[in-house]
Amino acid sequence: MSRSSALDTLIDLTREAVDAAGRNLAGARRTQQQVQTQLDTLNHYRHEYCVGLQRAMQEGMDPASLLNYQAFLRSLDDAIARAAQTLRDQIDQVGQRQQQWLEQKRKLNSYNTLVDRRTQAEQLRENRSQQRLTDELSAQLRLRSNAFGTSGNHL
Repeated sequence: MSRSSALDTLIDLTREAVDAAGRNLAGARRTQQQVQTQLDTLNHYRHEYCVGLQRAMQEGMDPASLLNYQAFLRSLDDAIARAAQTLRDQIDQVGQRQQQWLEQKRKLNSYNTLVDRRTQAEQLRENRSQQRLTDELSAQLRLRSNAFGTSGNHL
């Protein structure tokens, strides 16, 4: 396997890794948004339930109903705490996925830089080769011109 095709293979594999890391990052962000929406919904529901409790207390309520409200609020608070923890975990997950994507992207950029440098070096070698050929041809033409110029005067 030549160096070029080995590098091409590395670039292809790294491109695939960048794409996979990007998909993972996008999925983690979607999940984060879903968890955030769920947490927002729970908080909104808790707020509405508290407003209902205050209204019921103003109108008067029996102790059993108050205990039911309080128990339900505790269960909502537990659900909110779990959702908040899940959101923190998901935010960490997004950070990790983003780091993985950035690392793969850096690798790909490094490989592309190697290809660019190799291309530039090959172009420089080609230019030098062309310049040597041009210099050689010019030198041969000068020699011929000088040789014909001196022998042409004798004719």
